[in-house]
Amino acid sequence: MADTTLTEHSGGFLVADAVPLATPPQGHVEAVAAREDRYAIDVVTSVDELVARLSPALGEDRVGIVTDETVAALYATRLVGRLRRGGRDVLMYTLPAGERTKDRASADALWDWLARVDFGRRDVLVAFGGGVICDLTGWVASAYMRGLPYVNLPTTLLGMVDGALGGKVAVNHATAKNLLGAFHQPRAVVSDVSVLRSLERRHLSAGLAEAIKKAMIASPDYFTLIEQDVDSILERDQAALFRLVAHASVIKTVLVGRDPYEHDLRRPLNFGHTIGHPLETVTGYGPLLHGEAVAVGMVVACELAVRRGLLDRALLERLVALLRRAQLPTTLAELRAPVEPGAVLAAMGKVRQIRAGSLRWVLPTEVGATLIVDDVEDREVRDALRARHSAS
Repeated sequence: MADTTLTEHSGGFLVADAVPLATPPQGHVEAVAAREDRYAIDVVTSVDELVARLSPALGEDRVGIVTDETVAALYATRLVGRLRRGGRDVLMYTLPAGERTKDRASADALWDWLARVDFGRRDVLVAFGGGVICDLTGWVASAYMRGLPYVNLPTTLLGMVDGALGGKVAVNHATAKNLLGAFHQPRAVVSDVSVLRSLERRHLSAGLAEAIKKAMIASPDYFTLIEQDVDSILERDQAALFRLVAHASVIKTVLVGRDPYEHDLRRPLNFGHTIGHPLETVTGYGPLLHGEAVAVGMVVACELAVRRGLLDRALLERLVALLRRAQLPTTLAELRAPVEPGAVLAAMGKVRQIRAGSLRWVLPTEVGATLIVDDVEDREVRDALRARHSAS
């Protein structure tokens, strides 16, 4: 062990080390680099509350707000004004809205902007937008100067219940969704459900898909709550939205906290994504919203579970009924872009190559319980896809 002292000296700090010499056995040295990340997640119901919860996470450093054109017109310009009136040095960078923005070209442009404005390592990026903006900003922050602090202010329901939480950041690639990414935890997350008043109904539904996913894998009570509240949520009832987001935040932090850096690839949170991500890939990251693809992916996974005798078909139909009440697609035929089962299987094959020849499936056995397997054959997937291709 090194004997280290740190003392104030001449307006600075004097660091003194005394590392003893010891020949490592057989030339073997073990390095230890442990860290624990903690951050606050706040769910609020007004811009005033948002600013109040955001301010401590910003400190006294310069702020760079990253947003998209839609959010800039609705909310971001006002937020910049509020922060500047509070004496903060605030810059804003605006990107086109939509999934196609989540790519290397956008990341390169953002890195160039940060360098051009002399953004420093102690300055703070603020992702103010949906899951695309949170993912992109987080990935840029993870790499710029080997890691910038960032804060997520999600403005979509999907971002609030899922995308802004957990520290997984990435951009898409033609080969696979989220192929280029990192783990970089935010300094804080503040979800203001009042901004959901302007969110399109389709995007509300897409966010509900990720909430339903969490209920299906982890919480029978949350599943029942969503069944009770789904109509109010789609009508943008603030109390119902607050309940939905607050409970989703608790559930995701519990699940992610078990393995925040995904050392174990057996993750219930992947429910619906084994099919969902390939659906987004084959349709070109545009026509389908993430939640729409995940909704179909959940139904296909449950169809597989039913065919394997793991899940009662009545529970699959209960899930389908809830997804339909949430105005989400449940079959390939209901998607907004034509998709053939063969194309999905081909995209899954590419993902299998990336993952050393294995694909893990999350198959529910009941609400709150899942079986994670890697022995699902293409034939089973093809049959399940065909069964859900035109099911009514």
